[in-house]
Amino acid sequence: MSGERVVIIGAGIGGLSAAVDLCARGLDVTVIERAATAGGKLSEVHAGGVGIDSGPTVFTMRWVFEALFEAAGTTLDQHLTVRRAETLARHSWPDGATFDLFADLERSVAAVGELAGAAEAKRFRAFAARAALIYRVLEEPFIRKAKPNVLGLTLDIGLHRPADQWSIMPYRSMWSELGRYFKDPRLRQLFGRYATYCGSSPFKSPATLMLIAHVEQQGVWLVEGGMQRIPEALADLVGTLGGSIRYGETCSRIVRDGGRASAVVLASGERIEADAIIVNADPGALAGGCFGADAALAVDPTPARTRSLSALTFAFMAEAVPAPLARHNLFFSPDYVAEFDALHAGRMPEIPTVYVCAQDRPDGDGPAVTNGPERLFAIVNAPPDGDAHTYSPEEIETCRSRTFRSMERCGVRLDPRPETMAVTTPDGFEKRFPATGGALYGRAGHGWDGAFRRPGARTRMPGLYLCGGGTHPGAGVPMAALSGRSAASAVLADRASTRR
Repeated sequence: MSGERVVIIGAGIGGLSAAVDLCARGLDVTVIERAATAGGKLSEVHAGGVGIDSGPTVFTMRWVFEALFEAAGTTLDQHLTVRRAETLARHSWPDGATFDLFADLERSVAAVGELAGAAEAKRFRAFAARAALIYRVLEEPFIRKAKPNVLGLTLDIGLHRPADQWSIMPYRSMWSELGRYFKDPRLRQLFGRYATYCGSSPFKSPATLMLIAHVEQQGVWLVEGGMQRIPEALADLVGTLGGSIRYGETCSRIVRDGGRASAVVLASGERIEADAIIVNADPGALAGGCFGADAALAVDPTPARTRSLSALTFAFMAEAVPAPLARHNLFFSPDYVAEFDALHAGRMPEIPTVYVCAQDRPDGDGPAVTNGPERLFAIVNAPPDGDAHTYSPEEIETCRSRTFRSMERCGVRLDPRPETMAVTTPDGFEKRFPATGGALYGRAGHGWDGAFRRPGARTRMPGLYLCGGGTHPGAGVPMAALSGRSAASAVLADRASTRR
């Protein structure tokens, strides 16, 4: 296939992963990226002259990237410096309780016992085993599968394994199933939060998402220099393998010729011919006509009611914060039901749960590893209404005040430098990722079949493929990488079939 050209629209983690695989197989790869840097949603903002992680901040499933670099004839360690975190996250509640979850399961069991008693510690151990079982059952037939369906998943698990079929529990909500394991409402809230990792609600998501707890238990990794080093490393590898990335270029249209995708037209008017085209963007952007009328027919639209959550984020610098922060911190609202009722109704919660990444904090306890102000990034969930609602300065200030007051209720006061504050709202995300309403994770995984409704790599237009967090297997840095590799595999398989 040497010399065959593939154009990839978008240099997010999915597009870069696809580019690495295709370049390694000898294809002529050109990546078109309208931003000035690679990464997509995995990005950083500059405040006070320094870069602050302002997208995904948790690096899990290291094996996905080890396999990607290995397939390109190199190793992850040659391109990135990562170390395993011992403390997965620190959790705080308005009642004054603080709880650390550890990479070491036995330390976590002991910590649960200190927080909620021996009986709850025993139930936590059972929950951890259940989460591990769900992951083992689904890793091969779902996570690694190109585009699973319900029947295929059932057959792959095996009709002779009814216990495994039952263990994934797609028909019970995550919230109700967690209630079987945890009597302490704080722990139910803590593990229910994992649904928001893919922009979903624990009240509407299947219990299957409990597997995310096991993914974190397998390892959370800290990337030296920040998460932005991941797309930088992949972009460098694409260049080393002979591919090219054109920054600051916008694709205005995908051309169909002879019934298949054949070229892209840039905003400048330049036309680039291609044997295959991969779109690393939300499927809603394709269906919404962002790449032309022909391409819009290649996938089904994402109804607004099925969108995943958006977010309101604050990246800022703060002076020597005396608070006992870990790298990853959660400050929970006192009423999770009320919080998600507001989000479901399209409103910002009055008392939001807040995630804070203290990028300069070491693993576990200790002051920030910096001589000056430290870098902080705070996120609260928001409705995906960025295409219908513009957040006014007054609304942003109200949300900012509620966010920081919510942290104060949990015992942590942060005093940001106002001149360093960079805020992103759902309408800001809509501008960056059009036709999404600011939804950050594609389609929400609600209902027993929500995960199967994400599109796979292939579209209805031959020669046109998809990857990214909105496609199978879903949201998150490693999942986006897997989607990119799936798109590359589909391109290679289809081109080989065409040649035969």
